[in-house]
Amino acid sequence: QVQLVESGGGLVQAGGSLRLSCAASRRTFGSYVMGWFRQAPGKEREFVAAISWSDGSTYSADSVKGRFTISRDNGKNTVYLQMNSLKPEDTAVYYCAATQRLSSYPLPWAYDYWGQGTQVTVSS
Repeated sequence: QVQLVESGGGLVQAGGSLRLSCAASRRTFGSYVMGWFRQAPGKEREFVAAISWSDGSTYSADSVKGRFTISRDNGKNTVYLQMNSLKPEDTAVYYCAATQRLSSYPLPWAYDYWGQGTQVTVSS
């Protein structure tokens, strides 16, 4: 069983920054892709960014390109989401997830493991 624990959410003003962390319980994640998703009230869960654990390749949604950066620390089994220039429309619960289906990385259904989520609120 894999456990993912997010942290780092909070309340920030528009234009500010936050860094989310996702700590994984498993040491070996070589074949996995780690993704960040978000879900705002009344909306579907949407893809934010993903990173290949093995080679570090990254993928981002158009809505966050140039503002959000995903990275990983293999030694700490941790994935990060650095969020800069935050906007009120970034307000959502942010989830970390893991999958071995690289080609399906933007699709929530492709992910086998999910964290509990962390709230990000951006005030205008």
